[in-house]
Amino acid sequence: MRSTAPRNNKLKPSSNLIMNGSVRVRVIRTLLAIQNGQSLASVLDPLLNSLHDGDKGFAHALLLTTLRQWYALERLLDSLADNSIDEKEVRTTIQVGLTQLLYLQVADHAAIHETVEAAKEIEFAHATGLINAILRKVAKNPSKFRKKCDKKHSLPNWLAYQIKQDWSEQYDDLMQGLRQPAPMFLRVNTAVTSVEDYQQALVEFEVEADLVELTSGFNLPNSSDAATSNSILTKGLRLHQSTAVNALPQFAEGAASVQDMHAQLAAPLIHNALLNKLTVKNDDADDDMDTSNNEIRILDACAAPGGKLAHWLELISSNDSSLFHVKQSDESVSMVSKVKLTAIDNEAPRIERIHTNLQRLNLSQHDLQQAEKNIELNIVCADATTWQGAGKKKSKLVFDAILLDSPCTATGVIRRHPDISILRTEEDVEQTALLQADILHNLWPQLKVGGYLLYVTCSILKQENVEQMQDFMTHYNNVVAVEFSDDCNWGIEQAIGRQCLPIDSESGDGFYYALLQKTAE
Repeated sequence: MRSTAPRNNKLKPSSNLIMNGSVRVRVIRTLLAIQNGQSLASVLDPLLNSLHDGDKGFAHALLLTTLRQWYALERLLDSLADNSIDEKEVRTTIQVGLTQLLYLQVADHAAIHETVEAAKEIEFAHATGLINAILRKVAKNPSKFRKKCDKKHSLPNWLAYQIKQDWSEQYDDLMQGLRQPAPMFLRVNTAVTSVEDYQQALVEFEVEADLVELTSGFNLPNSSDAATSNSILTKGLRLHQSTAVNALPQFAEGAASVQDMHAQLAAPLIHNALLNKLTVKNDDADDDMDTSNNEIRILDACAAPGGKLAHWLELISSNDSSLFHVKQSDESVSMVSKVKLTAIDNEAPRIERIHTNLQRLNLSQHDLQQAEKNIELNIVCADATTWQGAGKKKSKLVFDAILLDSPCTATGVIRRHPDISILRTEEDVEQTALLQADILHNLWPQLKVGGYLLYVTCSILKQENVEQMQDFMTHYNNVVAVEFSDDCNWGIEQAIGRQCLPIDSESGDGFYYALLQKTAE
């Protein structure tokens, strides 16, 4: 399933992108392609692959910085021009020039001359006088214009307004935070090595990283019908500087994955909720549990590209996994003989990405069988709004736990994907909320009584998050929202769930989490 909202219908295939000319010309053409509806993900590799190694770093910085400051640069440009500039190619060229002068500290003569020459290359020579005049004006006092550019937000006005409505207290910090590069985090595969040992291995590769620890807790029922707080510690590494993965120790062998720190919360949360279900005697549990062989069935919905799925598999398949040996009454009891994990996504290319990622981590079905893990992994290309896990079976109560990494507008990851602010429209929010509701209403009836559904988005808009949960709960009398406990050292408590915000240069992205449990009707 898509992790972001559908894009506009004006998409053009990335193969139409012409990659010749100077570095600045190629960046300008890439920016024009994004304005025409292409995603950054689809055009970044063609851009970088067309360049010599010595030019890739500058091109990447120029493209990403221009996108992050896009709307601020547009407003600055409008204030500098005597008349309206309507030609998209000219506006884009000037914005590329402004980025060099204000944010990349490129020498004035180089930034101005090369940008003017780029306008000639893209056959807009008639605008070179205008481009030259505006850039020279800015070059005379760049600090003044940088302050002017930084003073306000760099988002489309509709999105800035919605964020201010949702997060008035955090608004100013959010507006600045979303314009900054996001930190690079690593998730260490603890089935291979410990977080601390991998941190030391990074030192030997001259890569500096800080240990980050997130504590989670939620109040879950226990066998005495009281609420207990389950404390979960999630460890990750934050690199001081973004680094190419081929420079990381044992990356190709699956020792680590690049994953945002807040995204690393998903698998531990749903995994520990599942453990709780197995250890709690639930008198209201349904009769469809396969008690003959102690199998459990779990679902990762909208699983691509597979980061959270891989993390969940790492937790399940680790040698000391408590899923297969649950402690009860001071004794270790084998509660589960087999785990059947189904992962679905509705786009075939994204399914291929799941397989590729799992193969690198040695977590494919073949790898699991070779390691004699009692895990059956089934990856299905299917639409989460209609797919039925039971197939033609009579009972529709299938899963003990569901991880729903829901489609969203991805406003919480704008730092990493700054094209989002250009591609998204106000209408996308409403359409995405409707899509989320369709998926929830299809999956909820497939969850067993006593089971848990973890709802996750990478959005910071309440319509897709807490308001979605509040609306969902009005439709069912067999759902309770599990409260996160005071143990949590991440996110902001909401009426339902918790919201992470990408405010500072060390924090993770804007993820939302809500844990729902199914009760007897």
